[in-house]
Amino acid sequence: MNETSIKKDLILREKLAIQRTHLANQTTFLSFLRSSMYFLVAGFTLQSLLDFTYTAFFVILFFVISTLLLIIGSANYFLNNKKIKKSAVHIGDYKLEYEQD
Repeated sequence: MNETSIKKDLILREKLAIQRTHLANQTTFLSFLRSSMYFLVAGFTLQSLLDFTYTAFFVILFFVISTLLLIIGSANYFLNNKKIKKSAVHIGDYKLEYEQD
């Protein structure tokens, strides 16, 4: 195995690591979205099934939690996506050095 093939293997490994990181970021966002939808559905369910004075408090609480989860999940996704792209550019910089050999 010569030095050039080792360098190309390292590049492929780094590229795959970036792809796994993208997928993990998307999975995390979808988890936040799913949790947000669960709280939204729970709020609608409480609103339609129960009919007493404190129901409105819990319904509003579930809607607020749902909205917060959606906002936090979206912000987390976009911030991490920006960091991932920034690190991919860094990997690309020395990737060119390997390909020139």
